[in-house]
Amino acid sequence: MNVKNCENQEKSTVALTVEVSGAEFEAAIVKAYQKMRKKINVPGFRPGKAPQKIIEGMYGAEVFYEEAVNIAMPDAYEAAVAEKKLEVVGYPQVELEGELTKDGFTFKAIVPVYPEVKLGEYKGLKAPKTPAKVSAADVDDRLKEMAERNTRLVSADREAKNGDVAVIDFEGFLDGTPFDGGKGENHNLELGTGSFVPGFEEQVVGMKAGDEKDVNITFPADYTPELAGKDVVFKVKLHEVKEKDVPAMDDEFAKDVSEFDTLKELKADIKKKITEERENAAQQTFEDNLMQQVAENIIADVPDAMVDAQARRFLDNFKNQIQQQGIPYDQYLKMTGMDESKLLEDAKEPALRQVRLDLALAAIIKEEKIEISDEDVENEYKTMAEKYSIELENVKKYLPAEQIKDQLSTRKAIDLVTESATATAPKAEDDEEKPAKKSAKKSAEDDEEKPAKKTAAKKTAKAEDGEEKPAKKPAAKKTAKKTEE
Repeated sequence: MNVKNCENQEKSTVALTVEVSGAEFEAAIVKAYQKMRKKINVPGFRPGKAPQKIIEGMYGAEVFYEEAVNIAMPDAYEAAVAEKKLEVVGYPQVELEGELTKDGFTFKAIVPVYPEVKLGEYKGLKAPKTPAKVSAADVDDRLKEMAERNTRLVSADREAKNGDVAVIDFEGFLDGTPFDGGKGENHNLELGTGSFVPGFEEQVVGMKAGDEKDVNITFPADYTPELAGKDVVFKVKLHEVKEKDVPAMDDEFAKDVSEFDTLKELKADIKKKITEERENAAQQTFEDNLMQQVAENIIADVPDAMVDAQARRFLDNFKNQIQQQGIPYDQYLKMTGMDESKLLEDAKEPALRQVRLDLALAAIIKEEKIEISDEDVENEYKTMAEKYSIELENVKKYLPAEQIKDQLSTRKAIDLVTESATATAPKAEDDEEKPAKKSAKKSAEDDEEKPAKKTAAKKTAKAEDGEEKPAKKPAAKKTAKKTEE
């Protein structure tokens, strides 16, 4: 293998021109023959037994060339990358140059590499920070949620009204014939929620236990095709009316739902927790704004490969989220009229922001010479084991030390930026509680709660599990060109 040329190009790519010698190509041809011989029929020989020279005599010397290129090129590419000490961050684009003969071949690889990063301002920055405000109404709302979770349903000997739960049997008829999906028994229907077809619940209001009634309904025009716009009759029998028994807001309630003896103590604790939640949210938003400034301030020619890889990770995460909600990904695409290429395209802008953030964090770690000791890693292992009640050895088994070092160094870099920054008063229109954006550090706390995820900063392109993975080897095809998959 001989690297004939190595030239830097735009978007942090390098053009490698590599020559594979005749001897190297001949060795690859032998390997190609051993791989392909069983699939080549030669009269007078059993499958796989025909000599290489016989096969070449029948089909031409070039019969093994294509497969030999596929064998020789990846090794030559890797050797060239190693010789030039390139930090590859994606798949190369490869094409053959010139003729392919027994004397070898030459190929050109366009290789995306880790970009040179020049830090801008990252200390002494300013960003708005919303003060944590908690009102009495906020506390009351949280108490109401607690009361709702502790509400019992009790039987009521009266007519049903909105807010009650009606226990009913029902069966729907279209033109006197029952239709599929229109029957239920002992169904608990909370009146006033609009969970049934429009107009149904309103006609159940006023019924008492033992009552039977025909409920006349016209299905909406956008309902399922077989019922859309159709007039139907539901035969309904009400078995029981249940009303909500909401607990009184007093000291006994506090004792039932918490470790406190009085409602006053419970309210104080709720206020404290809401304050902490909002302070944490405000701090995460503050950090996110600061780190976004840091990311915008760097000078780096970001390769498309890094952005494409991050966009793919975003899409994979999105797939997992909707599937966890019970929605098949293919079904989601049909419902929304989207296709995967459009989702990937939409993900590129946030992906670029994330890549720039990762590059900025890695540059700060390098600039500030942030190092994580083995003792730091061990202490973090112990903290996580204690926090999640997991055996220490199991934590170490599933979380490599290098990943812990990445998390801790990232955390230190963000703390350095944050501690040197100034919090300013938010603008009037922003002085309302808003959900915090995703924290720049993918928050260190989140990294602990979801240890399998990668941290925000990586010194090299990394797979999602946080372990560095080499770029895949290129392989030549009949088109003599390989593009990123």
